[in-house]
Amino acid sequence: MIPFIGTTLGSSCVLLMKKVLSRNIERLLMGAAAGVMTAASIWSLLLPAISQCEAGMGQLAFIPPAAGFAFGILFLMLIDRLIPQIKTEDCADGSGRTMMMLAVTLHNIPEGMAVGVVYAGLLYGSSDITEAAALTLAVGIAIQNFPEGAIISMPLHASGMSRARSFAFGTLSGIVEPIGAAVTVAAAGLIIPAMPYLLSFAAGAMIYVTVSELIPEIYADGGSEAGTAAYSAGFLLMMILDVALG
Repeated sequence: MIPFIGTTLGSSCVLLMKKVLSRNIERLLMGAAAGVMTAASIWSLLLPAISQCEAGMGQLAFIPPAAGFAFGILFLMLIDRLIPQIKTEDCADGSGRTMMMLAVTLHNIPEGMAVGVVYAGLLYGSSDITEAAALTLAVGIAIQNFPEGAIISMPLHASGMSRARSFAFGTLSGIVEPIGAAVTVAAAGLIIPAMPYLLSFAAGAMIYVTVSELIPEIYADGGSEAGTAAYSAGFLLMMILDVALG
């Protein structure tokens, strides 16, 4: 539920703020979210996946994580081809809003799976995953979801939708995360043998979203030292939390 709470809090900005976020604030939020996602993918997902393979595969321990990572990238690329990305400024009509919601919702599924996979490993006693590390990943994704919720709900309100409906649409974009996590944990007994693949799959999916959506937004209309600083701050925050608590 923690990542979903992040989305909900972000969406609630539409109830408290003016119709449109300033471009500078948007850059800062996107930059911090991208940094958090990058660090979470490395420390909370890829490194545990590699560690789980080292005992049995030695120097070939990179193979399952590399395969899972590549599949995560390809999976999100396929989603983007099947469901075209609709920029929030182009969503003045109902069909645009629907497409945008569908695209964001599908991109949230791997994030929910990432939390579910880590907690499944924790429940089944994986030595490479601690309770603090699992909580850190959930909090990190929640931090990333906050600007996502705001950047969905506020443009919808600016295009004419009521504040209440804009808030509801922004919040619903994140509902698949606790559902995906719960389903993954429920199937933990089946997925434990494939844990390195699933952890790295989630990492690949998260890196794809970071590179294809978040980072371009930082530099969409020119260079942004503030966005770069926010990215670095988000990365450092998530790295410190993961290492200190994990």
